[in-house]
Amino acid sequence: MSYQALYRVWRPQRFDDVIGQNIITKTLKNAIITNQLSHAYLFAGPRGTGKTSAAKILAKAINCPNQKDGEPCNECEICKSITNGTLNDVIEIDAASNNGVEEIRDVRDKAKYAPTQATYKVYIIDEVHMLSTGAFNALLKTLEEPPAHVIFILATTEPQKIPATIISRMQRFDFKRITSKDILDRMEYILNQKDIEYDDKALKVIAKAAEGGMRDALSILDQVLSFGMDKVSYENALEVTGTVTKDLLAKYLENVINNDVKDALLNVREMLESGKDAARFVEDVIKYCQDLLLYQQSPEMVEESELGVMDDSFKKISDEIKPTTIYQMIVDLNDIQNQMRYTMHPDVYLDVLTVKLGTIGDQEVNTQTVANSATNVKPSAPAVNNNEVAELKKEISNLQNQVQKLSQSSGGSVNNTASQPVEHAQATQHRAPAHRGNDEHINLTQIYPILDNATRKDLVNVQGIWDELLQHLDVTKRAMMNVSKPVAASHDGVVVSFEYPFLFTKANNDRELSDALDNTLDSILGYVPKIVFIPGDKWPEIRKGYIVAQKNNDRPTSENSDKNEQSSVENSEEKPDNVNETDEKEPKIVKQATQLFGKDILDIKDD
Repeated sequence: MSYQALYRVWRPQRFDDVIGQNIITKTLKNAIITNQLSHAYLFAGPRGTGKTSAAKILAKAINCPNQKDGEPCNECEICKSITNGTLNDVIEIDAASNNGVEEIRDVRDKAKYAPTQATYKVYIIDEVHMLSTGAFNALLKTLEEPPAHVIFILATTEPQKIPATIISRMQRFDFKRITSKDILDRMEYILNQKDIEYDDKALKVIAKAAEGGMRDALSILDQVLSFGMDKVSYENALEVTGTVTKDLLAKYLENVINNDVKDALLNVREMLESGKDAARFVEDVIKYCQDLLLYQQSPEMVEESELGVMDDSFKKISDEIKPTTIYQMIVDLNDIQNQMRYTMHPDVYLDVLTVKLGTIGDQEVNTQTVANSATNVKPSAPAVNNNEVAELKKEISNLQNQVQKLSQSSGGSVNNTASQPVEHAQATQHRAPAHRGNDEHINLTQIYPILDNATRKDLVNVQGIWDELLQHLDVTKRAMMNVSKPVAASHDGVVVSFEYPFLFTKANNDRELSDALDNTLDSILGYVPKIVFIPGDKWPEIRKGYIVAQKNNDRPTSENSDKNEQSSVENSEEKPDNVNETDEKEPKIVKQATQLFGKDILDIKDD
């Protein structure tokens, strides 16, 4: 027999063989034991996590005449036929190539016929999210009222693309990414069964490169075995995966941190000459920086995710580098990574990146020096022009005389009028910071319309899908957005604050990030609300400025005069008979605050 890939030979044949999905396999076994089977299941999760394997095991278990404790025997004729794919009563359909209405209508028509050999007729539809809208509609009625002898198992990597009407008619199981530790244990078991020597460090490199997919890990292991003539060595694993050694990464970052640009450039040359991919090198540096950042906060978390491969160099760098430096390095790495996608000379960009990273420390020192100098310098006293002072005193005296005469002639009513411009100027002066902020970055004309229609319900909805939204982003964009959170939302817009101002600036200028967020929101929510970024430290000031602006009808647009005129016209009209007096007496600012923050958290007090 010809050679078969490892992931095919070692595909799980029992629920206990499925790695890293204990909750799902236990639930399915208990359902089989108690005979509480559903008519339809949805298996969702990343690639290579066991969805299709679990579907075939379930098909065997419910039809196996010798099943025990929810597990198939894998010895009877039915189990062997399902394993080989020759049983007519278990039909596997690839929705990527059979996604039309006619194919699903054919399934619907044939589902009404009883199985020929097995107890249940099982339809396994893989990548079901590829079905067209018409195909989903054709499947809907069958899922709602299926024949008693039919069970549907749908598998997908993108459940958000499946209509809610389909999902609501089946039991959903979410397969999670397999941990590196579980992948490592499974590869060790397979190699021990095949009696093949291996290096522990090599398997750890493969487990990390698999990114949570068991099938990917076994495919990489297959390549390493072929490359090394059935020997799994650390060097061979690095060659096949294109991963840069931890030692080289540590040397590179140490040189960068110490501003030793010359040696850092030599490290880059060494990496390129050894045949490593430049894009993979940048990705490895980003991952290394992420581990440094997490290690400073939670060493146990990093040691677990890195399978304990934490050398002294890593710990030394973690003690020396500041978090702010790591943030800036990740931003620079992300910039270079985006630019390298469109170049035929990645080595040039790596050299530029190295010089840029090597001068981050100098930039911080220069910034601190300038700040200290600005603090220590005392402003010089402006030159005094005696003539101007005399003229100003004379003008003030004349104005005071005019105000006194007007006050005497009008019984003092003018005094109040005269003081209004001063009070208005003072009020405007107090409001100004909320409107100024960062004029070049914060556009209040985009934020205020969102706040006008913002509700607590919309904010809770956005917060509920925020983690799912971030998971759809790539590593660098997700790292940037991890320090952000939605603080206000309406149906048409979301205000997102960033914990660090420099990440806000970076995100505000990142067009690719904006496009990625829009596309993901469209797939999750079905529509695209406008996202407006703000720095987190400015949010209380913006919110306060908005409330004051609502109270004084002062909006940051050029239409103020028209709106004020319209408001005065509306106020002069008679109130309709059906207007609730309580609503009329309730101040507008209270209504806006109730709509924005929710009535349950408001405490309204009279001045």
